[in-house]
Amino acid sequence: MHYDLIIIGMGLSGLMAAKTAAEMGKRIMIVGKGMGTLCLFSNTIDLLGSLPKTVNIPDGLSQWVKDHPNHPYSKAGPKRVEEAFASFLSLFPPPYSFQSLGDGNCLIPTGAGTFRPTYLVPNTMIAGATLKNRNALIVGFRGFKDFYANDVADQLGCRGVSLSLVEAPHPEISATALSRLMEKESFREEVAREIKKNLVAETQVGLPAVLGVQNPFRVKKGLEEMIGVEVFEIPILPPSIPGMRIFNRFKEWLIQKGVTFLLGHPISKVILKGKRCEGIYLLNPPVSNFYSADRYILATGRFIGGGLVADEKKIFEPIFSLPVTQPKSQEDWFRKSFFNNLPHPVHEAGILTDPSLRPIDEGGELLLENVWVAGSILSHHNAIDEKSKEGIEIATGYMAAQKALQE
Repeated sequence: MHYDLIIIGMGLSGLMAAKTAAEMGKRIMIVGKGMGTLCLFSNTIDLLGSLPKTVNIPDGLSQWVKDHPNHPYSKAGPKRVEEAFASFLSLFPPPYSFQSLGDGNCLIPTGAGTFRPTYLVPNTMIAGATLKNRNALIVGFRGFKDFYANDVADQLGCRGVSLSLVEAPHPEISATALSRLMEKESFREEVAREIKKNLVAETQVGLPAVLGVQNPFRVKKGLEEMIGVEVFEIPILPPSIPGMRIFNRFKEWLIQKGVTFLLGHPISKVILKGKRCEGIYLLNPPVSNFYSADRYILATGRFIGGGLVADEKKIFEPIFSLPVTQPKSQEDWFRKSFFNNLPHPVHEAGILTDPSLRPIDEGGELLLENVWVAGSILSHHNAIDEKSKEGIEIATGYMAAQKALQE
């Protein structure tokens, strides 16, 4: 089967590339062996969390591009980054939408009891960014071991309480199971009654980010009406329920637009002819199916997503065997102290590209003329230290699709 564009990778960069290409009216297939890291880590949308809170994002991004000419943001440019974010936001109209507080980063509470800088926040969390007077009751649930309300509350200077779960089928419960329970009105009523009993003078209630997958804003508003105070979600350990919401929204939209969506299919082989990719084989035991396209986007992420793989000697890219920028020796992957204020060199490993995001070698020679690269697998960034992961994925996924289908 032949397509205009095949996108390899189900992370945010692949999903953004698929959305952008679908809006251009092209025949698209997106394939991935898993759901990417959205469902593990993404709760909010970072653009440049390392910027001081007083610096507005447009000015900070423009300066960043000048200071980091090889960075993915520099290849996209501030204008395209802005366009990409607008495209992302268009998928999330009210009631469940993403917001920023002014033009800069805001600080939201985390499941560790710290405050974390980020740019776009789902409206189920935004009230946590105004936690100024520490006048909130932090609520957890007995048997849910990914969020310890009393510990979080102590760090935030608030009160905490852990509620018993009458409707929970087991003494221990997961984030996904708890989020499904939250979508049941009877369970929400029980939770609201228990919270109300424990309120003293608090004007806010902070809950772990499990207020349902399908309609979290309705769950939030329902709890607020029953309790009588403002409710907000707090990001917790993986899996990320807010990340699942993002993934599900993209999947629903892409399928409606006619995009072929193949989840759980690893690539067993690629067919290369000169500097062109002629097609890919997808493993669907006991057979491999062949698919071809005019253009391809590689958006497989770094190590967690399997986009980069390491052996005892080096880091390599397993699908197209593209060269990976990396420290010369494995001994240089990490600094002598693991918990160091400086970023580890291994976190900057990635694929070199030309200005259009096509892969090149260290000498600048184009390696594949109909393949584009997007997302965290790109070189010359440290998304962990910069707090830029989602921003890079959104911007380069958007750009890669545009470049692939315009050239």
